[in-house]
Amino acid sequence: MLTFIAFVVAIALLIAVHEFGHYRVAVACGVKVLRFSIGFGKPLLRWQSKTSGTEYVLALFPLGGFVKMLDEREAPVAPAERHLAFNTQSLGRRTAIVAAGPLANLLLAVLLYSVVNWTGVQLPAAVLAPPVADSIASQAGLVGGERVLRAGLEGEADYEVRSFEDLRWQLTRGALEGQDVRLWVQGDASTEREFLLKLSGIDTRDADARMFQKIGQIGPMTRPVLGDILPDSAAAQAGLLMGDEVTQVDGKPIVDGQQLRLMIRQSVVDQVAPTQLWAILRAGRRLQLKVTPQVVIEQDRAIGRIGAYVGTPPEQVLVRYGAFDGSWQALVKTWDVSTLTLKMMGKMLIGEASVKNISGPLTIADYAGKSAGLGLTQYLIFLALISVSLGVLNLLPLPVLDGGHLMYYLWEGVTGRPVSDAWMERLQQGGVAILVLMMSIALFNDISRLFG
Repeated sequence: MLTFIAFVVAIALLIAVHEFGHYRVAVACGVKVLRFSIGFGKPLLRWQSKTSGTEYVLALFPLGGFVKMLDEREAPVAPAERHLAFNTQSLGRRTAIVAAGPLANLLLAVLLYSVVNWTGVQLPAAVLAPPVADSIASQAGLVGGERVLRAGLEGEADYEVRSFEDLRWQLTRGALEGQDVRLWVQGDASTEREFLLKLSGIDTRDADARMFQKIGQIGPMTRPVLGDILPDSAAAQAGLLMGDEVTQVDGKPIVDGQQLRLMIRQSVVDQVAPTQLWAILRAGRRLQLKVTPQVVIEQDRAIGRIGAYVGTPPEQVLVRYGAFDGSWQALVKTWDVSTLTLKMMGKMLIGEASVKNISGPLTIADYAGKSAGLGLTQYLIFLALISVSLGVLNLLPLPVLDGGHLMYYLWEGVTGRPVSDAWMERLQQGGVAILVLMMSIALFNDISRLFG
């Protein structure tokens, strides 16, 4: 139920802001708005302004919306109201009205990111876990336990890293833009060292969870302490208890929960999990226990499990900015996400990135529920991200989107004449076909992620 409510609220809010952008600028430009609708289908609420005559509608399915304006191309317009019609406005005013929707979504993202920056948010600290074996991070010389202070792409200024999310963002940018990333880290001796992660060689067609596996940093460092243990599990049979801290497995030092989880999962050889010798620390005492992971099949692959929660929550830091810095950081974040989204779409278009990265309503609903479950701040961050995506998507030069109309106006501005009706019809049909294809791919990806 939480997932459904969070999804409906998110979509309805973002669509309302988008359509309000069109509506507000249309009214400011002197265009008569006939209907402002949030959703499609049967109207749930309907009322009409006595002053402007605009009808406001809240419909049953909040997965879209529209602003219907007076327009001679859609219905006859009385001569006395012709100056109020959309199609009679100047090119500049029509452009402003169409562009206002996507820009409203981008401004909403700036506002949401600003609120998060002003109020502050608890995020995992940028303390590195031991890197995945043979990964880019391990080849660079990182061993785990380092605290990242600054990061930056080659040729750019270094950015202060205040949380693991800041680090993940820089790694994502580097991988998707094909650039190496510099890390300035602090080790146990409190001395700063520079490391270079060679991300320029990553294939952006694998821009998913495997990308961070190749980089070697899947998540922040966590203590290898056991949590809840299931009855009759491999952990219970071995005598492990909640609160045990694992220090070694078969003589190999263990310093991170993720490292231990991977070791357990990868312990199966030829469908058999050999018995391991675990060194643990329990209430100040050092013990050794023999643990035999249980073999389970996950996605046609045999992996090991012990039936216990492995790893403590990572170290948390409060990230908060002042009024000006918070707003500036929000503006920079919105710009970065927008440009990266466009670059990713361009790479998908030319085959340099996988179309598996396209998400649809099922994935959005899933993330909406998860973010809402984590609290208001995480939900606001989710809303900001989707608002940026909606704004950028609508600016694409597809005829059925706002960007398509802006493309028509660009042609009109350059040539001095509007696009002909015949070409308009052809372009609209092509735009619908492309949009249906994108929606089909997104839905297929959703089903593969959630039910595959």
